[in-house]
Amino acid sequence: MKRFSTCTPVEHASPRLVTMVAYEGAEIIDVTGPLDVFALANHIQSKNGAAEPLYRIEIAAKTGDGIIVTSSGIRLLSDRAWGDCSGIDTLLVPGGPAAEQAPEELVDWVRQMAPAVRRVGSICTGAFILARAGLLDGRRATTHWSSAEQLRRSHPQIEVDEDAIHAKDGSVYTSAGITAGIDLALALVEEDHGKGLALDVARLMVLYFKRPGGQSQFSTPLLAQFREGGSLAPTLQWMQENYRRDLDNETLAAHAAMSLRNFARIFKREVGTTPARFIEQIRLEAAVKLLEETSQSVDAVARECGFQSGEHLRLTFARRFGITPGQYRARFRSETG
Repeated sequence: MKRFSTCTPVEHASPRLVTMVAYEGAEIIDVTGPLDVFALANHIQSKNGAAEPLYRIEIAAKTGDGIIVTSSGIRLLSDRAWGDCSGIDTLLVPGGPAAEQAPEELVDWVRQMAPAVRRVGSICTGAFILARAGLLDGRRATTHWSSAEQLRRSHPQIEVDEDAIHAKDGSVYTSAGITAGIDLALALVEEDHGKGLALDVARLMVLYFKRPGGQSQFSTPLLAQFREGGSLAPTLQWMQENYRRDLDNETLAAHAAMSLRNFARIFKREVGTTPARFIEQIRLEAAVKLLEETSQSVDAVARECGFQSGEHLRLTFARRFGITPGQYRARFRSETG
């Protein structure tokens, strides 16, 4: 294994050095979005008369002054080689289509650097690089909702929270899909310099300071994907076609031709959640679609989707997504709806 020089962070160093890793096929917004947050923090402080910036920002790649082709084809120029680093305060790892195939040399470097930096974080599927480096073992972490189940399967020692916009566990930080890296960077600025500065940066970027709800509000497919070909596949399909009905466990177990106890056990094993949670998610997905595409009232949407009442839908929606059906509709409704 190639050994890299390690960085010795300076306590309370100012400006703090933020190093963003780059590699071929990285998602460009994962790289540039968070770095813009730190750059704007510097800009605001400069306008307020600060003598020096709060952060130094750099992109580190396999070679210094090297060209990195991102997933969009846009090219970035690195500032330093991975092995030439020193004094890193915050080490960030972006995601992208190539994240799971990132070179082992990069994974080794991140693994060796982590103990020497104040904090390390990932954006989107960059979590897979941290996972390969062993930095997420036994920790709570998140990634893009569409990759959460894959992260859970490939690294079962990680507590995967597929709904979190970003997560902190000790000195290790992870964030959800793409623009959630900006949310994470805002949280890091707040952690370093307080809410006021982070709020000013968010205003300049025309962003929520703290985004309401989790990332499940942005997913259209079911988060609890059932296993195709499993023994419950016919019943799961039937549940998706009959979610408007009153589906209790006894009815579902009878459809699956199983005892109630055996049904509950196999359902948890094959689907990864309870029957009630799965039905609730099906109904919520149906409600989301109607909220986006129609002008039906919340009460009408509730009846259409199998909820007991409009209030039941409102309570369930708020519990799962952190916002009300009306707030969701205001933000995400189709122009043609």
